[in-house]
Amino acid sequence: MPRTPLLSDLTARARTTAHTRIDPCPCGATTTLTDRPDGTVVRHEGTVAKAHAPSTDPADLTARLTTAEHLPGILLPPLDPTPLHVHDRLVTCWPYGTPVDPDDPDAAPWEAAATLLARLHRTPAPTPLPPMRGPLKAVRAITRLREAGPHPAAAPVLRAWTLLPAWARAEAPQPDTTTLCHGDLHLGQLVRYPAPDGPWLLIDVDDLGVGVPGWDLARPAAWYACGLLPPDEWARFLAAYREAAGPAVPADGDPWPALDVPARTLTVQTAALAIVKAVAADRPLDEVERAVVDACDRMGSVPPELAPGFAK
Repeated sequence: MPRTPLLSDLTARARTTAHTRIDPCPCGATTTLTDRPDGTVVRHEGTVAKAHAPSTDPADLTARLTTAEHLPGILLPPLDPTPLHVHDRLVTCWPYGTPVDPDDPDAAPWEAAATLLARLHRTPAPTPLPPMRGPLKAVRAITRLREAGPHPAAAPVLRAWTLLPAWARAEAPQPDTTTLCHGDLHLGQLVRYPAPDGPWLLIDVDDLGVGVPGWDLARPAAWYACGLLPPDEWARFLAAYREAAGPAVPADGDPWPALDVPARTLTVQTAALAIVKAVAADRPLDEVERAVVDACDRMGSVPPELAPGFAK
């Protein structure tokens, strides 16, 4: 596949930055980790360079980078808190960390993720931050679903979307405007640093901000409610979060009143993107994708916050 000018220059930036950090640099091949319209990421040895989405606000990104720089035991700190401009895109450079092994689900660091989230949620933001961007990502998923054209599975997803409160659909301020949140927690957002076996840290600050901390627990909660995350793994995650005094849920008792709306929203977002991908590939929904659409269908009959686990 031919390289775009952005990818070529991003590769050169990663190589140049790596050479300033390692002398002599082993200079292996530069690897493209991600190349999507909303983000391009390349790695050269121990350095990763990322071109952020074209719509990224420079002031907001700088505030998020500054936060990561001030919380090195929770977030992977950038190599420089000031983003660069490359082909009209904001670019940041980071040290490389070892990601979660997708081929070893039994080793998923649920406890580490929960503990990091609890510590993040308990930490005052070191600099003024914009709202956590989770609800905006859900809006984008619904927009893409509508743009994808008619699909038989779209109706229950859109119906479940209309039942969510305004704040979850980014139509009103979030009920919490002070708690520091990651905004897009999943296992791909953790790395070991220093590589290969340092402590786990959170990465990707694009959605970092202040807001409802339950959003950061919503994806594993939604997977559990949909039957995609085993109960013991959910229990481990929740117990570790509570043990670390995370404020998103009560210290004991039923966590669902605090998680129901975020988990419903993440389920709708996941289902919407599943349909978009299926339409683009001209294929039917697979078993996992069907499970999240079915969960949306069940959610349509039970209003938010009235039943645990959206009637799972």
